[in-house]
Amino acid sequence: MKPVELIKLIEQGEGLRIEFKQRFTEYEKIAKEMIAFANTKGGYVIVGVDDDKTVRGVLSEKSEAELLRESAENYCEPPIEYSFHFVELFDREIVVCKIRESLRKPHRLQDYQKDLDLNTAQVFIRVADKSVPASKEMIKILQARSANTPLVNYEVGKNEKAVFNFLKDNEIITVKELSDWANISYRRASRTLIKLVRAEMLNIHVKDNGENYFSSAV
Repeated sequence: MKPVELIKLIEQGEGLRIEFKQRFTEYEKIAKEMIAFANTKGGYVIVGVDDDKTVRGVLSEKSEAELLRESAENYCEPPIEYSFHFVELFDREIVVCKIRESLRKPHRLQDYQKDLDLNTAQVFIRVADKSVPASKEMIKILQARSANTPLVNYEVGKNEKAVFNFLKDNEIITVKELSDWANISYRRASRTLIKLVRAEMLNIHVKDNGENYFSSAV
């Protein structure tokens, strides 16, 4: 990465694909950012830059890179794919860790469990300039998309029709709203909305706090 390319990234500010760190903090905190990028669109963790875009630099680029490597390989499950760029900017050393969008979603904080447990797994996604916890619905959608699992013999039933009836008068719907509207369990409402997203009939959206809502895609 050339200095001019890094300057352009810094000028953009923190966002969906950019996170600034003045210095390395804790393994799990950095792993959280890496996981969010890998589970979303990929991005950059830029160490040596403040949130206000001030270039501070790092004391040792090798030490920072080693800490980032440890986070990606040992605190993320499965491990995150990454690459490093060491850039000198304004006589200061900056470490840029590039995270690729993963083909092995969803990634989670290392919990030493063989399989992902929806009730305990700490999965993160990127929303605007924040890394937020992924809901169970989002985790299931990530799993299905990653596995490229097709919907078999999927038919639009009364619960699906209830969704679109609700959306005739409302722009969005949540799991709870569907549960109340159709008088079905929360779990069934969740499953209904997930299938409609997988069928590309609904879009899933995420608020800054990680909560989901759904809108029509047709």
